[in-house]
Amino acid sequence: MSRHLVKGLAFAGSFVVFSTIAGCISTHGIAPQEQRLGNDQLATDAAIQSANRDAKWPSDQWWRAYRDPQLNTWVQTALDNSPTLSEAEARVRIALSMAGVAESAESPQVSADASLMRHKWPDDYFYGPGTLAKSTTWNNNAAIGFTYPLDIWGRDRSNTERYMNVAYMTAAEARMAQLELESNIVRAYIQLSLQYAELDIAEAMLQQQEHILSLAERRLAGGLGTHFEVSEAEVPLPETKRKIDAIEEEIALSRNQIAALAGKGPGAGASIKRPSLTLTAHPGLPSALPLELVGRRPDVVASRWKVAAQAKGVDVARAEFYPNVDLVASLGYSAVGGGMLEFLTGQKSTYSFGPAVSLPIFDGGRRRSQLGQESAGYDAAVAQYNQTLVNALKGISDQLIRMHSMEKQQELAEQSVAAAQKTYDIAAKGYGGGLTDYLSVLNAQTRLFQQQLVAQQVHAARLETHAGLVVALGGGLMDPKDMPKERKMVPDSVPVRPLSER
Repeated sequence: MSRHLVKGLAFAGSFVVFSTIAGCISTHGIAPQEQRLGNDQLATDAAIQSANRDAKWPSDQWWRAYRDPQLNTWVQTALDNSPTLSEAEARVRIALSMAGVAESAESPQVSADASLMRHKWPDDYFYGPGTLAKSTTWNNNAAIGFTYPLDIWGRDRSNTERYMNVAYMTAAEARMAQLELESNIVRAYIQLSLQYAELDIAEAMLQQQEHILSLAERRLAGGLGTHFEVSEAEVPLPETKRKIDAIEEEIALSRNQIAALAGKGPGAGASIKRPSLTLTAHPGLPSALPLELVGRRPDVVASRWKVAAQAKGVDVARAEFYPNVDLVASLGYSAVGGGMLEFLTGQKSTYSFGPAVSLPIFDGGRRRSQLGQESAGYDAAVAQYNQTLVNALKGISDQLIRMHSMEKQQELAEQSVAAAQKTYDIAAKGYGGGLTDYLSVLNAQTRLFQQQLVAQQVHAARLETHAGLVVALGGGLMDPKDMPKERKMVPDSVPVRPLSER
């Protein structure tokens, strides 16, 4: 057979082999499908469009707008001592450590091992160790190995970036936990303020009921009243005292809640005094674009980092379809027999170096399944991100609608209190002069305290709604630079196909 024919057959054989290798593992067009929502796909409502645009972004200490030093102290105490935040920070450190483990795969790896063993050989000369039969020798070896991944297809680099993105996501989740903690303390504090206002109303109600009872007794003594009126005046007193006791119980429970949120025991909550909240801020938005409005929310930032991490996971899975090349070298010493350290001489040395190539040929569909899993995970992360955007915009709109409504409700509630107070004063004065009966006074009193309670509830709701809007805008804890860079996922432009499909 001629030399040219042999070369031709060798070339053809090599072409067939490598074409088969290239065609056996294919992505089959597996790629992510979902797309992130943009500004043009997120319609805003009248509440967002008509909001004041002169407002600034919330500061990271947004609760100071309530001008209550005691609230400031308790929020700071919570930030310093909360076990919830400590747990969230520990998760961030775990994620950073995992990223470090992934990054180490990109670096050269050097390992060494050695063994010194005294070995007694068996006596069987023919079926055992031959000339070493019946002897005891040193079996020693030592080796140092070097491996450097070339990472031609960027698999290790993408894996490192994936874990770093997970760490960024975890950090954003920690800010979510911080914002939730701040919000919970502020809401509990506002609730405590409302409870003190309810206590004032209940105590004032008790005082007036006792005053009416005194009037009824004086009218009876003067011959103007009856025992029935006195009995009617005595009836509401026990119930009002019960309400006072129930409100005091709620105040104690709210103190315990604030102390627990701050990472303190119930004893610390006993020192909380009556809140002194004031708020002069008006509702407004610092941006008109939907994505800018929600871009500082920790949950949105965390969702974006999750999408970025899943995108890198797709890159890792796709790189598995290509050959892997590492540089490998080793230097060793080995000897059976001789002195204990004789194996370290130059005559006993061995070495090796060169590239190590691994080629994916047949894997039963494992790589395609991994790519499918990562692609589906990316689509799920994008869908979750889109839903987070929708919910975030809804939250902002809801708070604006509530704030606008609370302002009107507060004006109307104050007018109702003034009218009810006037009616009660007229009824009480008439009852004292014998011009009206007790039932008129009781009805007027009931309406007055109901309206006072409604006014306090509306005021508390307004304070809570302000906190809700601040939280909906991100609470000042994140910045747009904390977001990952925009990246558009596209499938492989030229997927490798088996020969049968070409």
